[in-house]
Amino acid sequence: MVARRNPQLNLHGELIHLLSVEGLPRELLGQILDTAGTFLSVSEREVKKVPLLRGKSVFNLFFENSTRTRTTFEIAAKRLSADVFNLDIARSSTAKGESLLDTIANLSAMHADMFVVRHGESGAPHLIAQHCAPHVHVVNAGDGRHAHPTQGLLDMYTIRHYKRDFTQLRVAVVGDIVHSRVARSDIHALAILGVPDIRAVGPKTLVPGDLAQMGVRVCHDMAEGIRDADVVIMLRLQNERMSGALLPSASEYYKTYGLTPEKLALARPDAIVMHPGPINRGVEIDSAVADGTQSVILPQVGFGIAVRMAVMSIIAGNAA
Repeated sequence: MVARRNPQLNLHGELIHLLSVEGLPRELLGQILDTAGTFLSVSEREVKKVPLLRGKSVFNLFFENSTRTRTTFEIAAKRLSADVFNLDIARSSTAKGESLLDTIANLSAMHADMFVVRHGESGAPHLIAQHCAPHVHVVNAGDGRHAHPTQGLLDMYTIRHYKRDFTQLRVAVVGDIVHSRVARSDIHALAILGVPDIRAVGPKTLVPGDLAQMGVRVCHDMAEGIRDADVVIMLRLQNERMSGALLPSASEYYKTYGLTPEKLALARPDAIVMHPGPINRGVEIDSAVADGTQSVILPQVGFGIAVRMAVMSIIAGNAA
């Protein structure tokens, strides 16, 4: 039986699309994080540009709203000197009934080189990657509940920046894990990078039952979940993806799973607190923690630009 080739890699094992962290080799994640480190200084220059994507056309296709992710992708592409096109999907042909693949075919005819895709349906970026021209690269900016690989990678960059060695860490991912594509990407990346103690913390209704098979410790008790943790990743409650009564109330959730200074004191004294944003203060996290000395939420945003620059520059440099 012939092993299936990862559709994100070419025959040489080089990255040509970024669709998911799952299945990528540790060396490739290391390459992305190392490359991101070289781009951090670009934002400090008087002229914040490098010519690596000069002459390339990057199309941001956001079928779901996202100010933060779309903006950081746009900044990243422009700092690489690409021509960037943001499509107003709500007014585009897809809103008039055109299929996703017809839209992609038409944009490819306009000499697109890269599609950055956010879509509400899991698998949409994979579908686009299967049907676009060989020279076109696809970056998944979040698809359904499936994956958000660049957020996962920027989270890994943040952890490495502050903690250096993944192989000694205890990492707690807290909150609405069942609806979170960020949580899935984070957990896969943490496992690939060798984190020995990964914990999924939250109520039974919001934590998938299959995580134990991935070597993740499931904790429904907040104190147990974050005790002695080196890294605490808080997740947003995704009410827009919930159906039915999965939670009694936001206030009840905050009382049990919201990260307060008292709960954070259970983690290691030098633990860092992360959140992919946007933050719901007083629901997932107390303002005293979000704005406190252990919070690295704002540095995450800056690291996100460098990581997205790294991803786009690496895939643009590899042929199918």
